Amino acid sequence: MKLLVYGAGVLGSYLAHVLVRGGHEVTMLARGKRAQQLQTDGLVIRHYFQRKTTVDEVNVIQTLSSEDGYDLIFVVMKYNDFPSVLPILAANQSSHIVLVGNNADAYGMLNFLNEHCVVPKHVVFGFQLSGGLREESGRIICIRGGGQMILGSLGGEIPFKPLLEQAFQHASYKLTYQNDMDAWLKSHIVPIVALNSVSYLNGGDLKKAAKDKKLLKQAISVMDEGFTVLEKSGYTIIPASPFTFIRKYRRLAYLALKLYHHLPFAKWVDGSFAEILALYDSFEPLKDQSTVATPQWDDLKKRAVARFMGE
Repeated sequence: MKLLVYGAGVLGSYLAHVLVRGGHEVTMLARGKRAQQLQTDGLVIRHYFQRKTTVDEVNVIQTLSSEDGYDLIFVVMKYNDFPSVLPILAANQSSHIVLVGNNADAYGMLNFLNEHCVVPKHVVFGFQLSGGLREESGRIICIRGGGQMILGSLGGEIPFKPLLEQAFQHASYKLTYQNDMDAWLKSHIVPIVALNSVSYLNGGDLKKAAKDKKLLKQAISVMDEGFTVLEKSGYTIIPASPFTFIRKYRRLAYLALKLYHHLPFAKWVDGSFAEILALYDSFEPLKDQSTVATPQWDDLKKRAVARFMGE
């Protein structure tokens, strides 16, 4: 199969590695220094838990023209970067697109592609369960227990499920299908903004964050408020276990967060704070709709925004 991974960060790089090892012709869209690194050194990944390094050859492009055709396009990027890519995808002739990453506006993105496409688009949404960092040299350090992606469409059955399964047929990678992907993505936003804010307000020092009892407890309250907003707005919390856990066992939730911030690789899971602020903003209409009071959420956002604007 002819596949494109649009985005060459940590997550896109690991996905490209999986697809190459699955026996496909894989192209990565990267720009500037990252494109040069891929062309010169290949796709270099240090697999943290597996204690091995792999190097793969990939095709590299720096722009996607309207004439370029692929069996599947995986767009792997931060939530706040998606808007700049949607017009490019709409103008391209490829029909099957997977938007991978945090996403608070799945319906909006789907509607944009449908309204502006030159050929009919079949779009699904995904989230890859891995993390890591990219070193200055271009080497990726990847953290994963095992390759896995959560996938779902917004209109029932995934329209090109056989094509997806063919892409991963010979790869060591698990596809998990979610019936209500929009609810899953929105549910995921809640812990993401809380945990990233704790790290950010401590300057990325996770040992310091682990000792910040007041902030860790606030993060638990923030998650409780966020899940309540979703519940009151008519969304199902998926999975339900985090919501149940923080409501019923707040002391254990606090200890779990404290332990998490002591883990050596936790710092590699944090996202860009510009993306986190975009996710915070995406939640405002839901808060307004639900009429749920969110004092802890609002305070944490205010403090994080103040720090971000001051840098």
